Amino acid sequence: MTLTSPPAPAARTLHRPQPRLFSLAWPLFLELLLGIAVGVVGTALAARLSDAAGAAFALSHHVFGTLFILFRVIGAGVGVVLTQALGAGRRDAADAVARAVLGASTWMGVAVALPALLFPGALLGVMNAPAAVLPLAAPLLMALAPAMLLDAWNASMTAVMRAHLRARETLAVMVAMHLLHLALMGPLMFGLQLGPLQLPALGLPGFALALLMARAVAIGLHLWLWRTRLNLRPRRSDWWRLRRAELAEVARIGLPGAAENIAWRLAFMVTVAVVGTLGAAALATHAYVQQVMMVVLLFGLATGLSAETVVGHLIGAGQFKRAHRVVRRGLARGLAVSVAVAAVAALASPWLMRIFTADAQIIATATVLLWWTVLLEPGRTFNLVVINALRAAGDARYPVMVGTGSMVVVMAFGSWLLGVKLGWGLVGVWIAYAADEWLRGLLMWRRWATLAWVPHARAARRRLAAA
Repeated sequence: MTLTSPPAPAARTLHRPQPRLFSLAWPLFLELLLGIAVGVVGTALAARLSDAAGAAFALSHHVFGTLFILFRVIGAGVGVVLTQALGAGRRDAADAVARAVLGASTWMGVAVALPALLFPGALLGVMNAPAAVLPLAAPLLMALAPAMLLDAWNASMTAVMRAHLRARETLAVMVAMHLLHLALMGPLMFGLQLGPLQLPALGLPGFALALLMARAVAIGLHLWLWRTRLNLRPRRSDWWRLRRAELAEVARIGLPGAAENIAWRLAFMVTVAVVGTLGAAALATHAYVQQVMMVVLLFGLATGLSAETVVGHLIGAGQFKRAHRVVRRGLARGLAVSVAVAAVAALASPWLMRIFTADAQIIATATVLLWWTVLLEPGRTFNLVVINALRAAGDARYPVMVGTGSMVVVMAFGSWLLGVKLGWGLVGVWIAYAADEWLRGLLMWRRWATLAWVPHARAARRRLAAA
């Protein structure tokens, strides 16, 4: 297999900025860090209400994330299609896709919001929500439902900005959005006295209201950036019309990507349900450790998403050899940083866990789990970087075809076997997590290293030339 590419399609723009991995990765890292910080602060504030409230917050967010994963049908495809078109100099095609994803986002956002609004108890029941947690989690999930539509729009507009290499502008929007959310969540959750005026304490729904307000502001900022930086002015019909021709290629990449994410999320939900059978304390421990793990994986995630953008541009431009080098360098850096950050988190875990709880048993168990995370994170980094690179090269089906079996057997079934059947508890669940990440990660790296993605990249170039 060689890294040559078919002839380039006729370029229709004169200037194409050259993407660089690090220049995209560091703003994205900060953007993701802010998002995780909001989640950590929200979990900590919820835990101040009670450990049951902390578990309710975590469960609601798991369901929120599972429902929103349906949006990956669009999100997993739009970045790849846009970056390939821009890399090939096809700004006209990129703009048509950018407009089309707004309408698709509207319908997807409604589709994921309605189940949370109408059936919160049933969704939480699937995850074995304990009796003490369900009355707190259901109202929160209902309050989060409208924000799913706003998140769908924001995610689409962010993907378009990132494909145009506008990472710093995207970071500015995310900073404004997350700072506003942080500023509002405390007063709305716990109440605030302002002279003669008193803001009532809303509890967990106050977090959702703060999120809704912050997301609305972000949409306004994104619209302004689209007009001033990209010269894109959405028409009214763009917000609701489904344009099948423009969305066909997005779906070709996005459907396998969404299927992979859905498979992972469903398998993860099974593991959370397994943890739920271990009791409220185990569920709270799982929630707190997951918050720390989200911070640990950020550099690998930022590297993977940036690699998707850079590789997409390079595939569109026919620079296959450079794309191969970018992935190898990005993976090496991601592995080094992920191990270092995981080790620091494990060392600091006795202090980090006190952010969430004073329960000595929860802190001790969480510390053990974070040391297992040092083993888990390198495997996860393989997946974060290489799967995104494969998708950007057009090789979108392999990750879901190969990965689903591992998620079901190793992660989901393994968590029950080790955690419940063999009685290893949360440690058994973490061993299942690590085994799944390493198995899938090594299979993905083998796919990239053997250049099995090259035929898919060549096919993408041919489609651009024929369009």
